[in-house]
Amino acid sequence: MAHFRISDFTDESKPREKLLNYGAEALSDAELLAILLGSGTRDRNVLELANDILRDNGGLSGLRKLVQEDFHRIKGIGPAKSASILSAIELGRRFSKSIRANEERQRITCKEDVYEYIHYQLEHLDHEELWILSLDTKNYVIREDRLYSGTINSSNIRIAEVFKRPLLLNAASFVLVHNHPSGDPTPSAADIVTTKNIMSAGQLLNMPMTDHVIIGAGRYISVKDFIS
Repeated sequence: MAHFRISDFTDESKPREKLLNYGAEALSDAELLAILLGSGTRDRNVLELANDILRDNGGLSGLRKLVQEDFHRIKGIGPAKSASILSAIELGRRFSKSIRANEERQRITCKEDVYEYIHYQLEHLDHEELWILSLDTKNYVIREDRLYSGTINSSNIRIAEVFKRPLLLNAASFVLVHNHPSGDPTPSAADIVTTKNIMSAGQLLNMPMTDHVIIGAGRYISVKDFIS
């Protein structure tokens, strides 16, 4: 089968030239990754290499889970290319964090707002984390806190620990968020039971939980949608 080099492409179809002519938003994930890689291998041009890397590792969300040693196991990826990719991933994480820090304040009105606010921190993890967003009377985020890291289930979540943060901050309400490393955000029976218990405690303490959002791979759901 014929092997096409990037030099065989027209200028308009080369990733770097396409970016310069049409902007980064016009490029596919593989084309953006190809620019970071810079070159391919003897049997794969850089775009083919980028496509193979994304395909074999579950796309961008999977790529964020890889460490340096994982990249070095990929044919055609050495220290320089892995450093470029890891730097870009970390830059994206810091960019997302800085945007949140520099915004006046983030308002949470729905599960979509929750996802946009915190998904970059949770979507790529290979373990579960439970976070709490404390809100003021107008649903603006006062502070975000990570409560648990590991396997999240009803047996290791202390109800008192959940309410400690928002009560100390004199919050009006709060949102819980956790991730499913499997990528499927569908709540387990334990997720639903835990949510019900926290909602009941919130009614007694006059500290309502406005939502409990589960984040998967590019997907998210509200556990409250599963509670009748």
